[in-house]
Amino acid sequence: MSTVAKESKKGTIAVSLTNYLDSGCIVAGASGLTLWASEFGLDSFAVGLLGAVSANAFGSAFGALIGGHLADKYGRKFIYTYNMLVYILGVAIIMFAMNFTMLLIGFLVTGLSVGAGVPASWTYISEMANPKIRARNIGISQFAWSCGPAIIFTLGILVSPLGLFGNRLLFLSLLIVAVVAWSLQRRLDESKDWEAEQAKLKEAGTKQSHPFKHAFSNMINIKSILFLVGVYMFWNLVAGAMGFFMPFVYETVGGLTNTQANLLQAVLWILTAAATYFGFAKFGDRVSHRWLFFVGAAMAVASWIVLTYVGMSWIGLWSFVILWGISAGIGAQAFYALWSTELFPTQYRGGVQGIMFFIVRGSAGIWSIIFPVILTSLGFTVAGTIMIILLAISLLIGVIWTPNTRGRTLDDITEERYGALNKKEVEATLVKESD
Repeated sequence: MSTVAKESKKGTIAVSLTNYLDSGCIVAGASGLTLWASEFGLDSFAVGLLGAVSANAFGSAFGALIGGHLADKYGRKFIYTYNMLVYILGVAIIMFAMNFTMLLIGFLVTGLSVGAGVPASWTYISEMANPKIRARNIGISQFAWSCGPAIIFTLGILVSPLGLFGNRLLFLSLLIVAVVAWSLQRRLDESKDWEAEQAKLKEAGTKQSHPFKHAFSNMINIKSILFLVGVYMFWNLVAGAMGFFMPFVYETVGGLTNTQANLLQAVLWILTAAATYFGFAKFGDRVSHRWLFFVGAAMAVASWIVLTYVGMSWIGLWSFVILWGISAGIGAQAFYALWSTELFPTQYRGGVQGIMFFIVRGSAGIWSIIFPVILTSLGFTVAGTIMIILLAISLLIGVIWTPNTRGRTLDDITEERYGALNKKEVEATLVKESD
């Protein structure tokens, strides 16, 4: 194995821990949501607010907006040197939360850290990967993201007899992994693509400007942003609500116990992890992206049709878990993680991802406040029907406008998409250094 390949593999594994910690902190909060609500006497609005400021929504949205720009300006490694320290602070606050305010602050701090790390992680993995295995490496990061819920929900079952203390232990486990991740990530080499871009800027006497200057500077960028946000946002409104509220739904609508709810979610995420590794990671570089995306998106729609109209019998529940679990492994998030790194030039790849992630997770934050209200006032059938519509929109956008990027270098993709525009307009938007 070459030195470059070794660095790519080492970087992929180390950076993928960010994805594990992202999903892990979401479901750690979700698995104990009813316990926190009972302990602090929270109403439906307070429960929704927790979801809104967490890594599931606004917290990560604002973190991505900041982190994406910093990753472009100061380097991908800059994020890995400091970001995990913020995450450790956040989960520590949650662990020792004695009231709702502390809990809310802990969720917000953790969310900011998660958001800051996501654009840098996907960008770093993509830039370090051979184009023939780029989807595989992104798939490995998504596998880690899937393992987070699978492991946390499984641990949640084991510690459920301990009540709220058991949920605090889940956050302790995340703190330990975060310390390991920080130790590994701060030793990583910088992205070669980013270093090469900085060398060009230095030679030309320019400096990196804010991604806002680039994101909407031409129709190519605008179309890419609309496509990617369309694919990811409509899917994530459903997945985000599921990630934080699904145990709550199982318990309040389906009448399941906390242990049963966590068991269903654990199986669902084990299936997602398996589908990510044996589906997306294995075939993402080999088969048509359009057809693979369609299969995953169609299964997602079918899963919510079953849950909404068949109901929460055990047949309905297990059918839902199997369909959604597999679909999530080869669906919108994995493709978004891949496409969002491929469709923009190196100089603002992280920053534009931050903007899109802000839009996606910000919309999830609004939905996190609305969803519990719809659920309690209009009922699960109405809420489920809305979920089906959202997933169908994501399916149509992804299938109709699938980009042709499989197996191609990032430079080749950029040259084809931007051509002369990339050489003239993009470089013209860089800010000249003052003397």
